[in-house]
Amino acid sequence: MTAPDSGTHAGKTARRATAALAPVPRPRHAPASLPAALAALALAGCATTGARSAPNPADPWEGFNRPVYNFNEKVDRYVMKPVAEGYRAVVPEPVRDCVSNMFSNVGDLWSGVNSLLQGKPADTAHTVMRFGINTLFGFGGCADVASTLPGLQRRPEDFGQTLGVWGLGSGPYLVLPFFGPSSARDGVGFVVDRFNEPFAYLDDNTLYWSLSVTRVISLRAELLDAKGVLDNASFDAYAFTRDAYLQRRRSLVYDGNPPNAAPSYDDEEDDAPAN
Repeated sequence: MTAPDSGTHAGKTARRATAALAPVPRPRHAPASLPAALAALALAGCATTGARSAPNPADPWEGFNRPVYNFNEKVDRYVMKPVAEGYRAVVPEPVRDCVSNMFSNVGDLWSGVNSLLQGKPADTAHTVMRFGINTLFGFGGCADVASTLPGLQRRPEDFGQTLGVWGLGSGPYLVLPFFGPSSARDGVGFVVDRFNEPFAYLDDNTLYWSLSVTRVISLRAELLDAKGVLDNASFDAYAFTRDAYLQRRRSLVYDGNPPNAAPSYDDEEDDAPAN
């Protein structure tokens, strides 16, 4: 099973697929629930659906998932896309890049924790170094200085990946209202992510929600071009989104080197990556 090329529109779209937009009550130490939202909407709610593909054994809940996908598509089309287009039209590109980089820089902290939980101390040190360089020399992360240096590209990690490294299979594919593409495992991981990302520790609700909404809009604006390609496609967008998401997540669990054999949805239980 080959992961989507991270340089293609499909790869970029799948890479963004971890999200949260639902207006749920914020727990005391909940992280930014909205921030990752847009990514999932760009996956869960995009494109013109072509002929339906054959059933996928990794998607036994397709009867539930497809209607939710269509709902998310409408939310994206009539709410998120217009807002993102307005943001891109009004905010200069250097400012948009600064906003995106700052949110990514903050996210590196939780990535570092997950690298440590996965038994990868070298990756943890790598991520901490990135955070330090970008914070000190990139004006609080406004500029991604670290990525211009050899060997300091971003290595995003989340708790869903951590569970996969620990040997937990992905479980069935799942599309959540507003949240977008996920799986049984990644849904659990996402809840943990929400309670532990740096935004979780903001006591000012106004600041919390302001940052959350800004991050959602920023992420959605980054996906405008990729979504435009899918909008004009004639294939089954639901199946494409599902397959790209599952392949990308499996690739991430194996740090870009998954086994060649096509997995069942619980295969990680048998061949979890060695650290």
